[in-house]
Amino acid sequence: MRALGDSVLAFQGPSAATPPAESVDIISLVLKAGWVEQFVLVVLLLFSALSWAVVVHKTRHLARARRQNAGFLTVFRKSSRFSEVQASCGGLPLSPLVGLFQAGYAELTAQMRTHADHRPAEGGSRPTLRSLEGVDRALLRATTTEIARLEHRVPFLATTASITPYIGLFGTVWGIMAAFQAIAGAGSTSLGVVAPPIAQALVATAMGLFAAIPAVYFYNDLTSQIKAFANEMEDFSLEFLTIAERNFT
Repeated sequence: MRALGDSVLAFQGPSAATPPAESVDIISLVLKAGWVEQFVLVVLLLFSALSWAVVVHKTRHLARARRQNAGFLTVFRKSSRFSEVQASCGGLPLSPLVGLFQAGYAELTAQMRTHADHRPAEGGSRPTLRSLEGVDRALLRATTTEIARLEHRVPFLATTASITPYIGLFGTVWGIMAAFQAIAGAGSTSLGVVAPPIAQALVATAMGLFAAIPAVYFYNDLTSQIKAFANEMEDFSLEFLTIAERNFT
C-alpha cells in the first residue's frame, strides 16, 4: 500500500507543478506585433473613430431637423399667407422643409412679379401663377439639395463597413506570414511557439470587424431616417403645389 501511495504522488507531482495558462493580453499582443500589423491597427482605429464621429454628428443633426420640421409644419398649416410662413423660417435653419418652402415661395414670387410687370394696366387684378410646373421643378431641385445635405458624410459609414474587414484581413495574412517565418527560424512547432504570433495576427481581423459592424448598423439606420425625410418632403411638395394651384391659378 505504501508503494502504491508513493507511485500516485509521483504521478500527480508534475501536473500540480504545471503553471496555469496565461490570459490573453491584447495590449501586449499589439506591442509585440510587427510594424505592418501595427500600422494596419492604427488605420482601423482611425476609421473607427471617424465613423463614430459621423454617427454622433448625424444622429444629433437628424434629431434636430426632425424637431424643426415639426415646428415648421405647425406654423405652415396655421398661417393664412405664405409671407407669414417666410417670416418664421429664419429660426429653423436645419429643417429640410424650410428649404423646400423657400424655393417654392421664391419661384411663386418671381412668376407673379413677372406677371405684374407684363400687365401694368390691370393693377387691381388677382395675381396668377404662370406655370405650376415651374414651381414643381423648383421644389424638386430643392428636394435634391436637401437630401444631399442630409446624406453628407453618411457614405463614409458605408466605406468603413466595406473596407475595414479587408484591411484587417490584410493585417492578419501579413502577420501569419511573419509568424510562419519566425516558427521556421525557431525550429519548433510547439504550441508555445506557434500560438503567440498567430494570436497577434488575428487581432487585425478582430479590429476590422470592430470597426465594420457598428458602421453597417448605423449606416442602415441613418439611411432609413433620411428616406423618411425624403417621404416627408415629397408630401410637403404636394401640399405646397395644391395650395399654390388653389390660390394662384
